Amino acid sequence: MARRRLQQKGDLYEQGGFWKLRWKEDQRLADGSIRYAWSKPVWIGPCEGRDRLTEKQASRIAWDNFLSRLDQNMRTPQSIMTVAEFVERKFIPEHVVMKKKAGRVHYETTLPHVLGGIPEERRSFKGHKKGQPLPEIPRHFGIGGMRVRDVTHEDIQRLVSEAIRRGYSVQTARHIRNVASAIFTHAERKNWFNGRNPAHFVELPEMTRRTPIALSFDQLKALLSMLKPLPRAMVLCASLTSMNIAEVCGLRWKRVNLSAESVIVDGESIPGYHAAVREQWYRREWGTVKAKARRRNLPLPSLLVEALRALRASATFTGPGDPVFAGETGRPVDQQAMLRHQVRKVAAHLSVPKLGWHDLRRTFDTLADQLGFTIGERKALMGHSHAAMTLRYTETPSEQARLKLEALGEKVRGAVN
Repeated sequence: MARRRLQQKGDLYEQGGFWKLRWKEDQRLADGSIRYAWSKPVWIGPCEGRDRLTEKQASRIAWDNFLSRLDQNMRTPQSIMTVAEFVERKFIPEHVVMKKKAGRVHYETTLPHVLGGIPEERRSFKGHKKGQPLPEIPRHFGIGGMRVRDVTHEDIQRLVSEAIRRGYSVQTARHIRNVASAIFTHAERKNWFNGRNPAHFVELPEMTRRTPIALSFDQLKALLSMLKPLPRAMVLCASLTSMNIAEVCGLRWKRVNLSAESVIVDGESIPGYHAAVREQWYRREWGTVKAKARRRNLPLPSLLVEALRALRASATFTGPGDPVFAGETGRPVDQQAMLRHQVRKVAAHLSVPKLGWHDLRRTFDTLADQLGFTIGERKALMGHSHAAMTLRYTETPSEQARLKLEALGEKVRGAVN
């Protein structure tokens, strides 16, 4: 059978009792020019002794482990660029910059681990004086210096395994793997890489998650009764409308309709006693909500309407463009400071000292489920694209399911009797 155009043949030879392999490839020189020359030889296996390989066996190993993959990437000569160069020239300007603030921050914090490797120790700022350079910490197994075409599944697995060995969480290791996968997905999309994404099938330990928290009706009532007006209104927003904290802080007065009549805002109709979720406040930046399904109009229960009216009557910043939950400067309040100094201090008296803003969103879904809200209703209110995500927020089986299980038990009781 005739060989395909550009198919790698390679040079298999014996040296020092071993089979070795080399092949012709594009190589980047120090001045940036490219030459076509022999690669560095790779070890295939012994050609002498008890476990020696025949030439046919060595040829098969050479093809399966090296030449077949090279044959794929010979069609993309750009892949001789290093991963770090690709990330700087293509991945960041074409992929990362298109993300929202949360996505950009995620890549900025994770890319150093992917490209430079896992630090030997966590960086400590103890005793460090402002303005002085921080000492360099050695890193291991980064793929930034490797050519795009040379990165293998084993390289990504070694990087992720090193993160686990150094004490990083499974979630951080997952982020490292996913960012590496995104790099090669983009390279493939731009025809800079052929073959299987090397981050696929990288194994991770089982993740141990924090025990989810969902308040009961009595706990939520007690929490609200002890909070000051501003944090009380924020907790009501999160627990009665399902908004996440970025959406709560990003709510402006012009999109909160506290009257019975519909109003028109920015060309959109907001029904009476509804809030229009269109923006979020994340890391001190305004931005659009993170997904299309999150653009929604949420009904406001009378309890929340009363709390918001009282808040507006006493607030300094009540203009149409002002945030509903404004701090002293007129910008949205520091939600982390509000959580630490107000909400958690009260929650500690209810035996839930680690209560977070996201737990209030979980509380909404759990309590709504207990009151008989359908999965479709909860999905729409929470702004989820898929019902499966909504179900992950429900901490207990639905009341309907509980009643059916009780009926099943009674049937079994009758059968046993």
